[in-house]
Amino acid sequence: MKILVGYVPTPEGEAALEAAATEAVLRSASIVLVNTSRGDAYVDERYANQAELDAAEAGLRERGVEVTIRHGVGSGDIAAELLSAAVAENADLIVIGLRRRTPVGKLILGSTAQRVLLESPIPVLAVKA
Repeated sequence: MKILVGYVPTPEGEAALEAAATEAVLRSASIVLVNTSRGDAYVDERYANQAELDAAEAGLRERGVEVTIRHGVGSGDIAAELLSAAVAENADLIVIGLRRRTPVGKLILGSTAQRVLLESPIPVLAVKA
């Protein structure tokens, strides 16, 4: 089994990583950690730096979880990139973190989590920080 986790260095991203690790241990699964952005950390604070990725990887390996990291700059359509990575990696589960947003915020800005939940061909586990 393979679990894809959308990771960002925020409390929501850490909650997603923890949930994915718990599932991976329970199911003897591997994890594909995806961190993508429209630009580097100077442009997008959700783009993880190498120290954050190293810490995430070390935490997973300490729990006995095999991990692959997909880290790069993409189109900026995070939902599409997560869904594409899930298909490319043949993932069985996607884990994402949720943050609280107002209905107006969702209407104006859209919601990456909402798109992943609605468009994913595989189960999605959405967790809050």
